[in-house]
Amino acid sequence: MNRRDFLTTSAALAALPALGSAASPKGKAEQCIFLWLGGGMGQLDTFDPKQKQPNKGPNKKAGSLYGSIETNVKGVRVCEHLPTVATMMDRMTAVRTVNHKVVDEHAFATNLVHTGRMISGNVTYPSIGSIVAHERGAIDPAVPAYILVGYPNVSRGPGFLGSKAGYVYLTDTESGPAGFTRPADVDAKRAETRRKLLEANGGKAETGSSLAEYEEAQDAALRLAGPGFLRHFDLKSEPAKVRESYGGEFGQRCLLARKLVQAGVRFIEVSHNLNFLNGTGWDVHNEGIDNQHLLVRELDKALSGLIADLANQKLLDKTLVVVATEFGRPPEFDGRGGRGHQGTAFTMVLAGGGLKHHGAFGVTDDLSKTIVEKPVSIPDFHATIHAALGIDPTKELMDGARPVPITDGGTPVKELF
Repeated sequence: MNRRDFLTTSAALAALPALGSAASPKGKAEQCIFLWLGGGMGQLDTFDPKQKQPNKGPNKKAGSLYGSIETNVKGVRVCEHLPTVATMMDRMTAVRTVNHKVVDEHAFATNLVHTGRMISGNVTYPSIGSIVAHERGAIDPAVPAYILVGYPNVSRGPGFLGSKAGYVYLTDTESGPAGFTRPADVDAKRAETRRKLLEANGGKAETGSSLAEYEEAQDAALRLAGPGFLRHFDLKSEPAKVRESYGGEFGQRCLLARKLVQAGVRFIEVSHNLNFLNGTGWDVHNEGIDNQHLLVRELDKALSGLIADLANQKLLDKTLVVVATEFGRPPEFDGRGGRGHQGTAFTMVLAGGGLKHHGAFGVTDDLSKTIVEKPVSIPDFHATIHAALGIDPTKELMDGARPVPITDGGTPVKELF
């Protein structure tokens, strides 16, 4: 090939769309509620049940701790403590073959599931919530794009995307996010006067600088301060029957998530079990497993309440609900009847979002220890969420002058589209 032909061919190839982009499905979901089950939800005792076995005594044997029940999807069974969710499995998919190699440290695994990448020494990667906020923004500019109902940390943060892709957070549904309530003696008119005074004395920061990002965050905080934004956190405005349908504390956070979807927030993360209902959360080593069923029942009530309410509000098809956790649990029981950590095969759940649901996706062996069919990596799972929300998972973001793909080579689960 001569030089002219080479240049002509190269130009033609450059004009073609990227193969990864063309191959990526594009969903129709507009918003995402990301339910975080910190500690490591045991798939054997929830969405990938196997044969029930005793966890203590001389007959102790690897297996599920609870019995299983049929769902409204033929051939798909779930734990007996998920009776209401079982009636809705046609609206969700338990992805039973999620896997990674980080099993010994909660923080590293939590970071991996939130960012899709291992921690790096020279770059802070953005969380999935921040990427969605960055790519799609809030539906209504009167609310943030990303709200965290839980404790803040770097795994949930914007990383190199900067503060504009960050979150507003709260831990108490009764009081809402801190720092957005004006003092009693500052009405809207006085607040506007203060804003103009700041503007007059602040000057203009250079576009793209850290100071410019700070000014943008400050403007957003001033815009959100006051009753217009905070009214979305008033759960008492909801009918008592609706509030009761969600159950206890976690359920009320899920109800708040539905209200925030209606307000136009693009991505809401909701942490489960902030107050350790069972004493240990989902990290059920030793006797920590004794009251695990309380967590499963609370999840059943809250998740089913959320899905039913979104459906009643005609929001389910446009709202992707995700149930995520940092790893699963092995089938073997430890010395005192609990379980350790397992990253080789575990379950995360997708619901609504306009996806083509199957009840369950992927197959594990008889002990849910080894993947038999259709493995799904963390980048694949992230790519599926992004694609469902209309975001190209192969797109490159910029960390300064360095391009970083949205996912680390993830491929969406095409069977869900």
